[in-house]
Amino acid sequence: MRIGIDLGGTKIEAIALDANGTELMRHRVATPQGDYQAILKQLQQLVIYIESETGQRGSIGIGTPGAISPATGLMKNSNSVCMNGRPVFEDLSTLLKRDIRIANDANCFALSEATDGVAQGESVVFGVIIGTGTGAGIVVNGKVLTGPNAIAGEWGHNPLPWPLDIELPGSECYCGKLGCIETYVSGPGMTRDHELYANIILDAQTIVGKAMFGDEDATETLQRYEDRLARSLAHVINILDPDAIVLGGGMGNIKRLYKNVPTLWSQYVFSDRVATKLLAPEYGASSGVRGAAWLW
Repeated sequence: MRIGIDLGGTKIEAIALDANGTELMRHRVATPQGDYQAILKQLQQLVIYIESETGQRGSIGIGTPGAISPATGLMKNSNSVCMNGRPVFEDLSTLLKRDIRIANDANCFALSEATDGVAQGESVVFGVIIGTGTGAGIVVNGKVLTGPNAIAGEWGHNPLPWPLDIELPGSECYCGKLGCIETYVSGPGMTRDHELYANIILDAQTIVGKAMFGDEDATETLQRYEDRLARSLAHVINILDPDAIVLGGGMGNIKRLYKNVPTLWSQYVFSDRVATKLLAPEYGASSGVRGAAWLW
């Protein structure tokens, strides 16, 4: 049995899978806020509960925003900020009295879809999560690519490719730079762009809905968004040349992206044709927790 845990800022979700990927059970609890030791204890209790309910002992994989620094062994870049700078891997291994595996949540998303999801059987998979921010993971021949700095897939913190004059210098990103991809293609990025051109603040879901009913301003916002996403993913294709790109997160629910973005990215990719597929995830919001289980 494989146990996967998705450690989020507001909730912790756990799943148990058998060897074939069949879900045995699932359980969700609230994430203790600002209390490192309480989070560790909650994770321990989740494992105890799942193993008690299933009557089986399982391997344990954990997905979390952020990553374990190869330099220090400490957590970095987690949105549960009380975990940053802490020896999470060491402390959890000690608490659970067994080996565990920890990976970035975007890596878990990509691994899930490459293992038994929509990109099953593909050699190179780039899994993108776009919502309030952006994240991405890379899977090569069924294995997560982490890199010596544990930042493989940090695509959203590169500058928007081939920027137009009106797109410069770009909005400030939380990382401290201007014009990061994340500031354009995230949900808040679409909201900010629509406000700039239409002088009204609407969330991404509302903008998409208005575009479906022919609203001109909303349609133009979506067209700008699609071109920016196409440029951003074209850079990935030029460097990584993946077989498939899986688009998750809230923005991945915009159905027109799967047709329009590949049509647009052809003009930016350095090739006579583009065989890379843009795919909607098989497991949606459950991909992260399933991918954590597949870390084993």
